[in-house]
Amino acid sequence: MRRSPIDTDKSARMITRRGMLLGGLQVSFAALLVGRMRFMQVDQGEEYRLLAEENRINIRLIPPSRGLIHDRNGVLIAGNEQNYRIVLVREDAGDPEKILTRLANIIWLSPEDIKAALKEIKRRSPFVPVTVADRVSWEDVAAVAVNTPALPGVTAEVGLSRIYPRGSDFAHITGYVGPVSDYDLSKIEDQDPLLQIPRFQIGKSGVEVKMELDLRGSAGNREVEVNALGRVMRELSRQEGQSGDNVQLTIDAKLQAYVQARLTGESAAAVVIDTQTGDILTLGSAPTFDPNKFVHGISSADYKGLLDDPYRPLAAKSAQGAYPPGSTFKMVTALAALEDGVIDLNETVNCRGRVEVFNRNFHCWKRAGHGKVDLAKSLRESCDIYYYEIAQRVGIEKISAMARRLGLGTKFDLPLSAVAQGLMPTKAWKLENKKADWVVGDSLNAGIGQGFVLASPLQLAVMTARLATGMAVEPRLVRSINGVEMPAVEQAPLGISSQNINAVRSGMYEVVNAKRGTAGRSKIVGDDFRMAGKTGTSQVRNITKAERARGVTRNEDLPWDRRDHALFVCFAPHDAPRYAVSVVVEHGGGGSTAAAPIARDIMLQTLYDGPPPLEAYPTSQRATIRSRQRDIEELMTRPEEQIRNGSGRA
Repeated sequence: MRRSPIDTDKSARMITRRGMLLGGLQVSFAALLVGRMRFMQVDQGEEYRLLAEENRINIRLIPPSRGLIHDRNGVLIAGNEQNYRIVLVREDAGDPEKILTRLANIIWLSPEDIKAALKEIKRRSPFVPVTVADRVSWEDVAAVAVNTPALPGVTAEVGLSRIYPRGSDFAHITGYVGPVSDYDLSKIEDQDPLLQIPRFQIGKSGVEVKMELDLRGSAGNREVEVNALGRVMRELSRQEGQSGDNVQLTIDAKLQAYVQARLTGESAAAVVIDTQTGDILTLGSAPTFDPNKFVHGISSADYKGLLDDPYRPLAAKSAQGAYPPGSTFKMVTALAALEDGVIDLNETVNCRGRVEVFNRNFHCWKRAGHGKVDLAKSLRESCDIYYYEIAQRVGIEKISAMARRLGLGTKFDLPLSAVAQGLMPTKAWKLENKKADWVVGDSLNAGIGQGFVLASPLQLAVMTARLATGMAVEPRLVRSINGVEMPAVEQAPLGISSQNINAVRSGMYEVVNAKRGTAGRSKIVGDDFRMAGKTGTSQVRNITKAERARGVTRNEDLPWDRRDHALFVCFAPHDAPRYAVSVVVEHGGGGSTAAAPIARDIMLQTLYDGPPPLEAYPTSQRATIRSRQRDIEELMTRPEEQIRNGSGRA
């Protein structure tokens, strides 16, 4: 059936209207699309470009190389070694727990490692790399690289870790580093972003912590391009950080190793000072420990073993320990009395073995007494009664003042974890700290280095250096920083009468070289290197009246921790002093038998810059000395692990 012209015309008009409507809609949509594109590309283009760039580029910190520590001769005592580690970035990983589970199937990760890593990941910002495994092998690095597509957010890195090539010899001097802890962050005032890097190493003790800001350096950064999975595609730029400063100490590594070997088997400390410069050549403390174990976290068993050891290997006894100086303090009392004029060089005191003061008996170490004693004899034979008498005359205030002039009771400014101030008491000190008045008996005890008096081996070495030179020798531990020499403190005269100080030196010479000297068996043979010194024995227990009546128990018959401390101080050569040495042997018994032989060996090793000839020792001792030298040489050449485990204690 044919359509009428009217219907055809009507249909054409309807098609035209629809076409126009559809065309209009298309034009409107195109306009809207163009407008939206213009809005996104022009008006918001900068924002979207920034978002795209942040997704494409990551900025990461580059830890600096920690400064090196050397001895006075350039021997490395704290350095850095490369190590491989596996890190994870949370924002790139997606599900960290899932990724760590996959990683544990590729390299060894214990459940505890995974738990610790997840805990650390939650604590850190999403973009901060968290170390999952440290000190891994090259095989582990290769395995991670091969499985990269299955481990988003996981990368292998090469970092630096602290190492102490001299092992335990310098443990109490350099200290050690360890990962930053929350406790560290709570104490540190500076907001260095390096401290936020997980397991970043900072100083924990010794020089490492006291010179942290010098040794740490400053961070660098690098820009890396990553793909959609967060994998690093390429490095776009790198700005290296600034390495930490290199520090040179005054310590002689060779002498330090000898001292540590010589102290093996003892709970002891030894210090050697150059009397001309104040340079500390040795700070020995025994027993010691391996600082390398602390760098990555010491095991609970190893740490407990160190804490439970009665010889206290973690204590830096040479600078931190404080002991009654015993008879090594008698030079202080003598000079205080001489300078005050309450005695003269020829005056004598009669020693009958004891003296009664206010109904209390004070005893000399020699029960039968020394008879008539002048200054020289009082030092040579270490008579206590002589010093009881002059201590009463001069009084505690002047004794303490003289002690401070000689370096006792002074906290020296050295970059060590703990430097003891010691204690030189006064009347005011006792009233404030003991809530009691000073009595005459306190002065008598102080006069022989007992009672409240305390001094460190470092202070005793400084005292000896000042006695030897008549100058205010200041100890120095840092020789240079980045090759720039640290200025030594200019030595000023002590202001003590040369006649008086020479008399004391003469008495110290007789202690070692005279027939009745208490350290006669520790003399040095040969006029070139003759030594002057003073023995000391300090009590750690009270001797009752009943025990004195039946006879004082010998040290060797007492438990180790009830025996007296043994001390010895010395300088040499006596006529042109170059070195001062102090030795303290905890519970060693007697200064003449335990401390003096060690001090002589150390002094000879220092004077000869190596093993001394047997001719430097008395003929009767040379066979024993030869055997000891062989034992020490063996200790110095044994592997570190054997030295630590073979203490040789009785």
